[in-house]
Amino acid sequence: MVYVTRKEHFNAAHKLYNPNWPAEKNAEVFGPCANANWHGHNFELLVTVKGNPDPDTGFVIDLKKLSTLVKELIIDKVDHRNLNVDVDFMAGKMASCEIFIIEIWNILAPAIRQAAPGARLHKLQLYETPRNFVEYYGED
Repeated sequence: MVYVTRKEHFNAAHKLYNPNWPAEKNAEVFGPCANANWHGHNFELLVTVKGNPDPDTGFVIDLKKLSTLVKELIIDKVDHRNLNVDVDFMAGKMASCEIFIIEIWNILAPAIRQAAPGARLHKLQLYETPRNFVEYYGED
């Protein structure tokens, strides 16, 4: 099994806020991340795909094809957007990195299977800051 990774970058704003809580509890739990006027990050998304290399191409997945998928399905929808209000697949969801990465997985996993039938999405890493990131391996 070979693992290949593509890294993409985007900028986005969000706030962490539970609408079922009073403002005071949101401020207590989320601190400045609950700012009513949002806050932004320079995100890094790493997409790791696993599989056996195709005998004809030597590729697990064509990295140009993977880059195009990630850009069209995710980056174009989130870059320079507000995750809470502008991103269709985040509508009605908490805009935490943990929820965000699960939603990204739900979009990319089937698209990767279709683009490269022998390949599978293995792992996503989402860096919110250079020191804070989440990883997700799906539920499979």
